[in-house]
Amino acid sequence: MRIVAVLLASTSLFAAPAFAAAQEAPAAEEAIAADSAASEIVVLGAGQTRQVQELSTAELTILASGTSPLKAIEKLPSVNFQSADAFGNYEWSTRVTIRGFSQNQLGFNLDGIPLGDMSYGNANGLHISRAISPENIGITRVSQGSGSIAAQSTNNLGGTLEFFSLDPKDALGVTASGSYGSANTYRGFARIGLGTTDGARAYASVQYQNGDKWKGDGQQRTLMFNGRGVVPLGEGVDLDGSISYSDRAEQDYQDLSLEMIDRLGYDWDNFGPSRYAEAIVVADVAANTGYSGVTPTNPAAGTTYPAPFVIADDAYYDASGLRKDTLGSLGLTIATGDTGKLAIKGYYHENDGQGTWGTPYRASPSGVPMSIRTTEYDIKRKGAFASWTGDFGMNKLLIGGWYEKNDFIHSRKFYGYESRTNPGRDHRDFQRNPFFTQWSIAFETDTIQYYVSDDIDLGDLKINVGWKGFSVDTNAFSLVNTSGLATGDIKVEDWFQPHVGLNYQLGNGLEAFAGFTQVTRAFQASATGGPFSTTQAGFDAIKDTLKPESSDTYEAGLRYQSGIINASFAGYYVQFRDRLLVIPTAVGIVGSANALQNVGAVRALGLEAAVDVKLPGGFGAFASYSYNDTTYRDDVTIKAGATTTVLPTAGKTVVDTPKHLLRGELSYDTDMFYGRLGVNYMSKRFFNYLNDRSVGSRTLVDATIGYRLDIGQRQPVELQLNAVNLFDKRYVATIGSNGFGFSGDNQTLLAGAPRQVFATLKVGF
Repeated sequence: MRIVAVLLASTSLFAAPAFAAAQEAPAAEEAIAADSAASEIVVLGAGQTRQVQELSTAELTILASGTSPLKAIEKLPSVNFQSADAFGNYEWSTRVTIRGFSQNQLGFNLDGIPLGDMSYGNANGLHISRAISPENIGITRVSQGSGSIAAQSTNNLGGTLEFFSLDPKDALGVTASGSYGSANTYRGFARIGLGTTDGARAYASVQYQNGDKWKGDGQQRTLMFNGRGVVPLGEGVDLDGSISYSDRAEQDYQDLSLEMIDRLGYDWDNFGPSRYAEAIVVADVAANTGYSGVTPTNPAAGTTYPAPFVIADDAYYDASGLRKDTLGSLGLTIATGDTGKLAIKGYYHENDGQGTWGTPYRASPSGVPMSIRTTEYDIKRKGAFASWTGDFGMNKLLIGGWYEKNDFIHSRKFYGYESRTNPGRDHRDFQRNPFFTQWSIAFETDTIQYYVSDDIDLGDLKINVGWKGFSVDTNAFSLVNTSGLATGDIKVEDWFQPHVGLNYQLGNGLEAFAGFTQVTRAFQASATGGPFSTTQAGFDAIKDTLKPESSDTYEAGLRYQSGIINASFAGYYVQFRDRLLVIPTAVGIVGSANALQNVGAVRALGLEAAVDVKLPGGFGAFASYSYNDTTYRDDVTIKAGATTTVLPTAGKTVVDTPKHLLRGELSYDTDMFYGRLGVNYMSKRFFNYLNDRSVGSRTLVDATIGYRLDIGQRQPVELQLNAVNLFDKRYVATIGSNGFGFSGDNQTLLAGAPRQVFATLKVGF
């Protein structure tokens, strides 16, 4: 059941980092960070006043070919990553939370270009897996605090993920790979790079992947093209351009509840294309029993559901997520004076998307007792960002800004099936010619952001001070609106959000750091989440009093770095104010209007530790541990007319926030052989606000082995085998796919993939 509206705007919230990494740089010039993917897989830099970690491209290449960079970062402290597929790419299931902050409270950039919140129903961006192939990512940077001050984002309450593409000088020549594995999955990637390392240079790549779902009937397919070029225009002047196109079609897995797992098992799924007749029977029975699951009295509808069915919402006839994206950018960097640098970049993004479900809640005009219900996405956004940095003695000054114009059309439409024996429509194709439009709302959003920062170098002591501010103004108006959803104008402004940090070198590789950050989050501008997902009367009642979410983050810790051992230990405290709660009013597939209100504060306390050890003989070890105690501080009071209901949420643990995360791995790497064994433990997670339902802890093991053969080409030929979920653990991966209820069970869980094995052959010349 696909309803972003059910997602509560602040499901979770926080965690702090344990080790830091590379030098912070302004977002507009961050492309240079990928110029050389470091030899270290995990970069633990020193000297930072805040928590940052970086993963190089090597971390992605050792995973199964095509794996999302989000899955790669799950080894880092306080990163809670979930996905129902082995690659971490299936967007309906993909979730990443940091320090308990939910995904829509994090910031995401690619070469400085804003990606929005990367949620399934993204209204102002796109998922990283549709923006760039993983082979073209040079560095993935994670800021667990409230994120980089220079990031183009107005929703990063709890951290920022920044991705940087390879400089073409690191991709010269031809690189190709082919993969095959479980669920008849095959993938191909090819890239050609031309030019010189210090002159004009460019690369272009193509990626294609297709495979069966690991359960049920259907496929998940993606086609992607990437291109990037750099042209030096003179001393200290570079022109940089990029283009990306993605076409993705994913047939969905069914959302489960604990009761469904007990009754039907982890392998239960939607009716796929081959089970159309069975879906018709279920829809007939549902229509004659009020969807209650009791035996119907109308003989024409049949007498029972197909075994072991009980209710209509156990499965639907097929479902899919369809997305087509085009993303382009053009940037210029100019050296100014002896130490200054000016960087400016413009970008354009266009998205067409549909999420489809075969719903039994509305019949087709043909008499078929179900129809295709879509949520549709039409994004056209353009923007520009710029920064200038310069050194003045002990001061390094950074000034930057960002503007974006986003035109987003959000629609709910219904399409008819042809007949009771032939659907006449394929859920893998974009639907055309709806017979009914429930709503179609246009959102025009203007975003302005600026930031100022100063790094002060006092020798052993380094201080960073700065602030950012923004204004986000959204005007919504109806194109078609038969549901009474809200329209109007709402603005969020906060021109002063301070960032302060310090770092002190204690000597012998030991350093201390501490920081404070205050951040505000803009409202979500869509019809299924945020202030516009309610009725017009509801919007009019809250628009002048609704407060944006904000957070204060305090963190401090120690880092130690030597040639053999790099380690860190840190603690944090976060106070989160004016939490916004979206309260659904119906089952997800029905798509009714929601209620939205501020419901109080959340407090987070946490500890993190990480250690990276280089062992003799090509061996290495890595481990991280996170403890997170995040709780709601207030009860939720809901007023409906003359009725007031108080729900005792104060003191309860924030949903989808495990208290313990433990990751460990052993690796081996020589010229010929390499391998890695990784263990990932997560403690139990609650999926309702009163904490009376949870999914248990789970431990997953992944393994990689590889062989290199040097035949005198640019790089050795490699054969790599990857086993995901090596011991075939059956478990719940994603929670909250349909949001979180206050109590009881909920059809909002997705089962994790069983053991899957993939083989990849890589060549380069």
